[in-house]
Amino acid sequence: MVDQRRRFFLRSTQSTQNQPLPWIKDSMAFTDQCTRCGECQRACEENIIVPGDGGYPSIDFNKGECTFCYACAQHCPESLFLPEIEQPWQQVIAIKESCLAKQNIECRSCNDACDTRAIRFQHQLGSVAQPQIQISDCNGCGACIAPCPVNAISMEQHP
Repeated sequence: MVDQRRRFFLRSTQSTQNQPLPWIKDSMAFTDQCTRCGECQRACEENIIVPGDGGYPSIDFNKGECTFCYACAQHCPESLFLPEIEQPWQQVIAIKESCLAKQNIECRSCNDACDTRAIRFQHQLGSVAQPQIQISDCNGCGACIAPCPVNAISMEQHP
């Protein structure tokens, strides 16, 4: 039988699927001040806030996208969030080499899901159209992550 308490001992603190909540003031102080009450999770209209490492709330983009409704911040009893007028986070998508289009297989599921049109496809001679990310158009909502059939899209911090 696997001891669940030890299972994630050597795992990094940053999960590849779960991301921090938007508008967090200070990610370093977040774990000190968050009480893990679950109010943000219950308030999330998209149900993408899940318990992450240590039970702290995080965003799971495999469940859907962030609509930036600010409900998570409004329902938090602690003062962990920036005002809604601030930018929610500094993250954008990245497309890995496992992308079907990069493997010369036609797929544009990420483009279809992207409301801001941050993912565009450039025609290539002798190949299928290739994804191009317009970083300035990406708001980090994560809408393109769940539809990707090969999990080739991830979120990265953008300075």
